[in-house]
Amino acid sequence: MIDTQAASAAEPHGTAQDELDPLQAHFHSGIAPDEIEQVFHLKKAQPMLSAFSALFHGSQDGVLVRLLVLRELAADTASSAFSRADINQKLAYLIPESLETVLNRLRTHGLLAWDAPNGVYRITPLARNVLSALDTLLALGKPDDDEAEMGFLLSQVAGAQAVGGVTVEQLKHLLGRLVELTEEFRDAIASGSEFKLRNSQAKWHMACDWVEKGSVILRAITQDPQADSATHKAAQAIGRAQSALLNMQGMFSRALNQIERQRVHLGQSGLSTTDVKRWLLAHDDLASLAEGAIDRPVVPLFGTPAEMIDVAETELLAERAPTVGLARLPSGQDAPLTINDNPAMQAELDDWITKLADFANLGNFPEFSETGPKKVELHESLLPASFAVASYRASLLPLLGDAAEASLQGATAELARLPIKFEARDEMVQLDDPEVAAMSFATLSLDLDLESGTPNE
Repeated sequence: MIDTQAASAAEPHGTAQDELDPLQAHFHSGIAPDEIEQVFHLKKAQPMLSAFSALFHGSQDGVLVRLLVLRELAADTASSAFSRADINQKLAYLIPESLETVLNRLRTHGLLAWDAPNGVYRITPLARNVLSALDTLLALGKPDDDEAEMGFLLSQVAGAQAVGGVTVEQLKHLLGRLVELTEEFRDAIASGSEFKLRNSQAKWHMACDWVEKGSVILRAITQDPQADSATHKAAQAIGRAQSALLNMQGMFSRALNQIERQRVHLGQSGLSTTDVKRWLLAHDDLASLAEGAIDRPVVPLFGTPAEMIDVAETELLAERAPTVGLARLPSGQDAPLTINDNPAMQAELDDWITKLADFANLGNFPEFSETGPKKVELHESLLPASFAVASYRASLLPLLGDAAEASLQGATAELARLPIKFEARDEMVQLDDPEVAAMSFATLSLDLDLESGTPNE
């Protein structure tokens, strides 16, 4: 009974306290809002918060009109004062009632100052600070653009550091964004999705550009002897977050390489499931792809037991003409004989190996003696021939002297073991040939080390 009365007595007192301090209604009893550090800082910034409230309180259309009026007046640098006639002329596209409402609201909250003796309006320094902050954010891009977010946060830190007023809160905002990006990138890597990895990697490159710019600013903050310990700790935490962000390049590469090894290709078309998915994502309306592909809707046919019995009785009772000779198998025939000729390219390869082997055998060419020349220009060996044959021969020349190919079996391995050296230079030779107009200058020469059995270094 005593506790109930005490509670009843305390209830009116709490209500009276809430009426004296409306902010207290949002906190538990026994907790004073002024004892919280952030509340103290926010109350100190009450004029600035009131300015933002004056601009952004209400409908979106009202916000646009207020910002329009304030930006139009602040953009006119020819004069620092505006009479009502000047304002009416500058904002003649607004109806007088709306313009009067906006001017009264801006003047009431300290964004416009009314100079009564001169009868003019003036833009207050508070209004210019608010517009400057808004212009910085709007100039960097869309609100949902990650580059705009990083750029705005970094610009705030850079501007504050340039004037010697960087705060721990500004550094913590930048640190929080870096931590969020790191977690986002780790989630993309863990997902195993190629599309998420590609998008996150592009965002990672953007973040690295801002990290490079921010490193200069952070270095200046850490070397500033006037910065307090909290600022130094926040700057060092940002440096560690940047290092963790930069170290994710290897993780991206490993994840993408793993996906590349597991990629599924569609036959011999060269297309993969990723190409198909990317092509499908490029279409806004997938249902439109079926237009013209189906002539008419599919009509399902259902068979019930009654219909099945009727069909079975009809088939059993139907009279059929006797079939004669259909039960016998056809007589056997010998399979036709075919001659398995070598493909044309195989024959061409054998002929090319024979010619190169003749060149490698000095006994067949007396003019290539030990004292004579041992080199021949490439076009003299490849031509005369058609363009296709000459191109095919030229494509085989890099195999000469290839140790990996020479260790295998087959015609190309035999070509690689020939004691011939192929040397090409970055210049063209004009030819008087009906099939080939010009080709790269190159020479074929005897590799005496291979010919004598000594490995060529």
